[in-house]
Amino acid sequence: MKRGSSGKFVTISTVGEVCRAFVPDPLPPRPPLMWSADLQGQFAAANTALGRLDGIASFLPDTNLFLYSYIRKEAVLSSQIEGTQSSLSDLLLFENDQALGVPMDDVQEVSNYVAALEHGLKRIKGGFPLSLRLVKELHGKLLAKGRGNQKQPGEFRTSQNWLGGTRPGNARFVPPPPDRLPDCLSALEKFWHDQPEKTPSLVKAALAHVQFETIHPFLDGNGRVGRLLITLLLCVEGTLQQPLLYLSLFFKRHRTLYYDLLQKTREEGDWEAWLDFFFEGVTTTSNQAFATAQKLNKLFEQDRKRIKSLGRASGSALELHRFFQKRAIGSVPEAHRELKISVPTLHASAKHLVKLGILRELSGKTRYRVFSYADYLAVLNED
Repeated sequence: MKRGSSGKFVTISTVGEVCRAFVPDPLPPRPPLMWSADLQGQFAAANTALGRLDGIASFLPDTNLFLYSYIRKEAVLSSQIEGTQSSLSDLLLFENDQALGVPMDDVQEVSNYVAALEHGLKRIKGGFPLSLRLVKELHGKLLAKGRGNQKQPGEFRTSQNWLGGTRPGNARFVPPPPDRLPDCLSALEKFWHDQPEKTPSLVKAALAHVQFETIHPFLDGNGRVGRLLITLLLCVEGTLQQPLLYLSLFFKRHRTLYYDLLQKTREEGDWEAWLDFFFEGVTTTSNQAFATAQKLNKLFEQDRKRIKSLGRASGSALELHRFFQKRAIGSVPEAHRELKISVPTLHASAKHLVKLGILRELSGKTRYRVFSYADYLAVLNED
């Protein structure tokens, strides 16, 4: 079945030329989605993989230890899609006030993403609904500092934008004009809240992502906010108890196909091809995250056993090891503030962990040294 375009084109005049902007129809798609046997199988596989991922708390001693670094890995990947060059190590060093030699605009952008995601999670845990107000708050955090802070942080655009090309006339895609944004965004917000009909969470996240990217309501940061909303929506719906699903790596690896499928939903209404891709991404990403969590759990347990061989010195060394499980890069003064263990004792513990090959000294200094949990970072960077 061919649906045809999932919206309508309107002729507009902007920056001195006439072009056609696309205004999407409200969700869900009409006619309704066609659920082939293959698509149903992909949907079932995605839900199964997501459920297994959500159950990692059953074998991780502290899910928050995993979340701290995993969220930062997502921030790096999502920002890399937009062209930043920062690595996970750059971000962790930046958070330790040690980011010398790192491209500051890039790492600030990644740090902003972490702040936006953590803000969104905090609001949702506090009972705040997924809403246009929350989306604007996320955008405000995302563009608070560094690049983009002149592009109306926290406000929907009041001027025309376009994707690809040097001007609207040769752009690959021109989103709705500003005067159509209120209606488009209001309809999207209603869809989030199961109006006009209830939609399964994964399907809702998939369809809403396309709709948000099509509306492109901000002058900058739409892609990052759109990817962030996938996880927040699944948390709001209760599909995920912890924010563990991040699709940026999958989208980055299949970037051309990702953009082609977004355009195909607009021009041809081929939502089924998009859903097939999205469900595959959820399955692949969930399985990767689950495997990463297992590797980290095994690494932490192996290293704990080695530390216990230190005898009397093992107590504080184990505390310092736990500190580095949380953040992978850190310093003794920072550990002192959190653990309340004396600085000399922590220096001795760090020396033990370096000898065991668990920590690696990064700064090359004799004072204010910075250490990394090298094998931990290696697991996070495998993808």
